[in-house]
Amino acid sequence: MTVQSSEKSSRRGRRSSTMGGMPLNDMPWWRWRSNVRSALHMLSDPAFQRDVWLAGVDGFGDVTDAVYRLVEDTWLDNWSAEKYVGTIFRDAQEAQLVDTAVLRVLRIMHQVGPDAPVSAYLDHHAWPEAVHSARDAHVVLATSDGDDPDAAPRTLEVLRIMTRAA
Repeated sequence: MTVQSSEKSSRRGRRSSTMGGMPLNDMPWWRWRSNVRSALHMLSDPAFQRDVWLAGVDGFGDVTDAVYRLVEDTWLDNWSAEKYVGTIFRDAQEAQLVDTAVLRVLRIMHQVGPDAPVSAYLDHHAWPEAVHSARDAHVVLATSDGDDPDAAPRTLEVLRIMTRAA
């Protein structure tokens, strides 16, 4: 992780440069935030899930990839997002919304299995509730970062480029 100098710290309230509207480094652990946001975005969009995941479109991964992006660096499958307020999440509201989404999505993943087809997730009785929770979290995080929450999810290649930049 790169340590930011005090001139570039988010604590001064200065917005950083952006790529695609998302601040690149106004949060100390912005790369992790970018991965969480990408996952929540895909998990929150039923049209995307139908038109991309169910259709098998390349470049976006699948449900399991999104879940891993949500929890792999953050360990949100082991502890609360509250731990990351000030580093990944701006405030307790963001953390609470992310925790709710993570718990609902993980519950389904554990029931259907990580290697289940996309349809097993989308047909699960609790999936609409998980999508709604992911949408709540996605909207708050995207809006907080100055992004349009209704824009289409970015490909994983675009996410890689964004998280390498800065």
